[in-house]
Amino acid sequence: MAVSRRQCLIGAISALALAPSAIKAATRTFEVTLSDAEWRRRLSPAAYATLRHEATERPFTSPLNREKRKGSFRCAGCELPLFSSATKYDSHTGWPSFWAPIKGAVETRTDYQIGYPRTEVHCRRCGGHLGHVFDDGPPPTGKRYCMNGVALHFVPEIG
Repeated sequence: MAVSRRQCLIGAISALALAPSAIKAATRTFEVTLSDAEWRRRLSPAAYATLRHEATERPFTSPLNREKRKGSFRCAGCELPLFSSATKYDSHTGWPSFWAPIKGAVETRTDYQIGYPRTEVHCRRCGGHLGHVFDDGPPPTGKRYCMNGVALHFVPEIG
Protein backbone atom coordinates (compact mmCIF):
# COMPACT_ATOMS: atom_id res chain seq x y z
CA MET A 1 0.00 0.00 0.00
CA ALA A 2 1.43 3.37 -1.02
CA VAL A 3 1.57 6.17 1.54
CA SER A 4 0.33 9.52 0.28
CA ARG A 5 2.23 12.77 0.81
CA ARG A 6 -0.64 13.92 3.05
CA GLN A 7 -0.34 10.82 5.27
CA CYS A 8 3.43 11.39 5.59
CA LEU A 9 2.90 15.02 6.54
CA ILE A 10 0.23 14.17 9.12
CA GLY A 11 2.47 11.46 10.57
CA ALA A 12 5.45 13.81 10.81
CA ILE A 13 3.42 16.56 12.48
CA SER A 14 1.91 14.06 14.93
CA ALA A 15 5.34 12.70 15.82
CA LEU A 16 6.65 16.20 16.51
CA ALA A 17 3.61 17.13 18.58
CA LEU A 18 3.81 14.00 20.71
CA ALA A 19 7.59 13.96 21.17
CA PRO A 20 8.57 14.06 24.85
CA SER A 21 9.97 17.38 26.04
CA ALA A 22 13.21 15.65 27.03
CA ILE A 23 13.84 14.83 23.36
CA LYS A 24 12.99 18.39 22.25
CA ALA A 25 15.24 19.93 24.91
CA ALA A 26 18.10 17.49 24.30
CA THR A 27 19.55 19.71 21.58
CA ARG A 28 20.10 22.61 24.02
CA THR A 29 22.53 22.83 26.94
CA PHE A 30 21.43 25.02 29.84
CA GLU A 31 23.39 26.78 32.56
CA VAL A 32 21.48 24.73 35.18
CA THR A 33 21.33 21.10 34.10
CA LEU A 34 20.25 18.32 36.45
CA SER A 35 19.42 14.65 36.04
CA ASP A 36 15.78 13.63 35.98
CA ALA A 37 16.17 12.22 39.51
CA GLU A 38 17.64 15.51 40.74
CA TRP A 39 14.77 17.51 39.22
CA ARG A 40 12.26 15.14 40.88
CA ARG A 41 13.92 15.69 44.27
CA ARG A 42 14.13 19.47 43.82
CA LEU A 43 10.55 20.11 42.60
CA SER A 44 7.04 19.34 43.79
CA PRO A 45 5.25 16.75 41.62
CA ALA A 46 3.18 19.49 39.95
CA ALA A 47 6.20 21.74 39.32
CA TYR A 48 8.18 18.76 37.98
CA ALA A 49 5.37 17.81 35.56
CA THR A 50 5.09 21.40 34.34
CA LEU A 51 8.71 22.55 34.22
CA ARG A 52 10.25 19.30 32.95
CA HIS A 53 7.40 17.71 30.94
CA GLU A 54 5.33 20.71 29.79
CA ALA A 55 2.18 19.92 31.77
CA THR A 56 -0.36 22.69 32.43
CA GLU A 57 -1.84 23.36 35.84
CA ARG A 58 -5.62 23.70 36.14
CA PRO A 59 -6.80 27.30 35.70
CA PHE A 60 -7.69 29.39 38.78
CA THR A 61 -5.72 27.09 41.12
CA SER A 62 -2.53 29.13 41.62
CA PRO A 63 -2.28 31.41 44.65
CA LEU A 64 -0.03 33.60 42.47
CA ASN A 65 -3.16 34.76 40.61
CA ARG A 66 -3.99 36.81 43.71
CA GLU A 67 -0.43 38.01 44.42
CA LYS A 68 -0.42 41.82 44.46
CA ARG A 69 2.77 42.67 46.36
CA LYS A 70 5.83 44.23 44.76
CA GLY A 71 8.54 41.71 43.99
CA SER A 72 9.75 39.22 41.42
CA PHE A 73 8.38 35.99 40.06
CA ARG A 74 11.23 33.48 39.78
CA CYS A 75 11.68 30.13 38.12
CA ALA A 76 10.67 27.39 40.56
CA GLY A 77 13.43 25.24 39.10
CA CYS A 78 16.47 27.52 39.32
CA GLU A 79 15.29 30.77 41.02
CA LEU A 80 16.14 32.98 38.03
CA PRO A 81 14.03 36.20 38.22
CA LEU A 82 11.66 35.98 35.24
CA PHE A 83 8.92 38.60 35.71
CA SER A 84 8.55 41.76 37.75
CA SER A 85 5.32 42.41 39.66
CA ALA A 86 5.21 45.72 37.74
CA THR A 87 4.28 43.79 34.56
CA LYS A 88 1.69 41.46 36.16
CA TYR A 89 -1.98 41.93 35.35
CA ASP A 90 -5.24 39.99 35.68
CA SER A 91 -5.97 38.47 32.28
CA HIS A 92 -9.04 36.63 33.63
CA THR A 93 -7.69 33.40 32.11
CA GLY A 94 -6.94 31.62 35.39
CA TRP A 95 -3.14 31.77 35.17
CA PRO A 96 -0.69 34.43 36.36
CA SER A 97 -0.17 36.76 33.40
CA PHE A 98 2.43 39.39 32.55
CA TRP A 99 2.83 41.81 29.66
CA ALA A 100 6.65 41.39 29.54
CA PRO A 101 9.40 39.25 31.06
CA ILE A 102 12.58 40.59 32.62
CA LYS A 103 14.99 41.26 29.75
CA GLY A 104 16.96 38.13 28.83
CA ALA A 105 15.17 35.87 31.33
CA VAL A 106 13.07 33.74 28.99
CA GLU A 107 13.36 32.04 25.64
CA THR A 108 10.60 30.91 23.30
CA ARG A 109 10.01 28.21 20.74
CA THR A 110 7.10 26.98 18.66
CA ASP A 111 4.95 24.29 20.25
CA TYR A 112 2.60 22.07 18.17
CA GLN A 113 1.28 19.89 21.04
CA ILE A 114 -2.38 20.76 20.48
CA GLY A 115 -2.27 20.58 16.70
CA TYR A 116 -1.51 24.19 15.83
CA PRO A 117 1.47 26.44 16.55
CA ARG A 118 1.74 28.33 19.84
CA THR A 119 4.71 30.18 21.31
CA GLU A 120 6.02 28.29 24.32
CA VAL A 121 7.98 30.17 27.03
CA HIS A 122 10.97 28.63 28.85
CA CYS A 123 13.40 29.74 31.54
CA ARG A 124 16.62 30.62 29.71
CA ARG A 125 18.80 29.27 32.56
CA CYS A 126 17.32 25.79 33.16
CA GLY A 127 15.00 25.31 30.17
CA GLY A 128 11.95 24.80 32.38
CA HIS A 129 8.56 25.13 30.66
CA LEU A 130 6.71 28.14 32.04
CA GLY A 131 3.67 28.56 29.79
CA HIS A 132 2.85 30.34 26.52
CA VAL A 133 2.81 33.88 25.15
CA PHE A 134 -0.09 35.26 23.14
CA ASP A 135 -0.71 38.47 21.17
CA ASP A 136 -3.81 39.54 23.11
CA GLY A 137 -2.25 41.36 26.07
CA PRO A 138 -2.41 44.96 27.22
CA PRO A 139 -0.22 47.90 26.20
CA PRO A 140 2.60 48.63 26.00
CA THR A 141 3.60 45.25 24.48
CA GLY A 142 0.26 43.72 23.49
CA LYS A 143 1.60 40.40 24.84
CA ARG A 144 0.09 38.02 27.39
CA TYR A 145 2.70 35.82 29.02
CA CYS A 146 0.31 33.22 30.45
CA MET A 147 2.41 31.32 33.01
CA ASN A 148 1.82 28.24 35.12
CA GLY A 149 1.90 29.33 38.78
CA VAL A 150 3.60 26.05 39.81
CA ALA A 151 6.51 26.99 37.54
CA LEU A 152 7.04 30.23 39.47
CA HIS A 153 8.13 31.26 42.95
CA PHE A 154 7.29 34.76 44.24
CA VAL A 155 9.89 36.75 46.19
CA PRO A 156 8.52 39.94 47.74
CA GLU A 157 10.47 43.19 47.54
CA ILE A 158 12.03 44.09 50.88
CA GLY A 159 11.67 47.62 52.16
